[in-house]
Amino acid sequence: MGRVVVAGGSGFIGQALARMLVSRGYDVAVLTRRLPAVEGVIEFAQWNGRTVGDWAHVLDGAVAIVNLTGKSVNCRHTPENRREILASRVDSVRVLGEAIAHCTRPPNAFIQASGIGFYGDSGDRILDEKAPAGGGFMAKVCQEWEGAFERLELPATSKVILRIGMVLGRSGGALAVLARLTRLRLGGAAGDGRQFMSWIHRNDLNRMFAFAMERHDLTGPFNAVAPEPITNAEFMRQLRRVLHRPWSPPTPAPLVRLGAWLMGTEGDLALQSYRCISSRFVEAGFTFDYPQLTDALRNLYGMESRAAA
Repeated sequence: MGRVVVAGGSGFIGQALARMLVSRGYDVAVLTRRLPAVEGVIEFAQWNGRTVGDWAHVLDGAVAIVNLTGKSVNCRHTPENRREILASRVDSVRVLGEAIAHCTRPPNAFIQASGIGFYGDSGDRILDEKAPAGGGFMAKVCQEWEGAFERLELPATSKVILRIGMVLGRSGGALAVLARLTRLRLGGAAGDGRQFMSWIHRNDLNRMFAFAMERHDLTGPFNAVAPEPITNAEFMRQLRRVLHRPWSPPTPAPLVRLGAWLMGTEGDLALQSYRCISSRFVEAGFTFDYPQLTDALRNLYGMESRAAA
């Protein structure tokens, strides 16, 4: 099947993606800042995400590279953190482009992660890939991130951008936090609950990465979200139902911001609205295993749900 390189592959999304690719018969090399204590079937190469080094050899002859590198936005958006959030993304794109340009056999495909933050806080407006860029810090980050990627001149390598929504998985990400709060009977809506959440099951996201790298006719931006964005209030209602927890009162927006600050993150992340749809993946023939939130949550918490019933 060939080698796939996953840059920034030691996080919540990257670990699952690497395992899925191995199960499909690919050789996987992960670029990471910290090498694991124990290595298995996955190859690891150390890099700093800023400069070309010995790690660059793993790109030569690779089937594809997936770049997930970037400081987590799940932090307080201080000026220092904002600089690192942006620099970690733009620098990794730049240095990977430099490394690919020197390959004897460049990768066939370069799949670059981005985010639906590209569109900015958009209320109830439906956003497909043709929607314009929005305003705000996260929109600026995504625009500069994608701009750095689009400027890469890689004639032998197809380039695809995945604008990723909220990724659902039990082992990490925002859902793990929301489930913990829900078990503590704090699973009410955030603010008025009318803001839309564009989500995707982690397994479907993994399949999107594979779909994008195996279909060499695909280029440009794709929304990596499930077909049915849902309001925050409805999302929390369904999560409470799956976890067998009672109704909880909504948390006023000022308390959401305060609670987020106390938890070391940014409250506005839970209050902004993104009603995104994945038109281009559907048009290309991609089918979802978990198109509806109820099915996704039952898959992730089915055993717990049945045990509590």
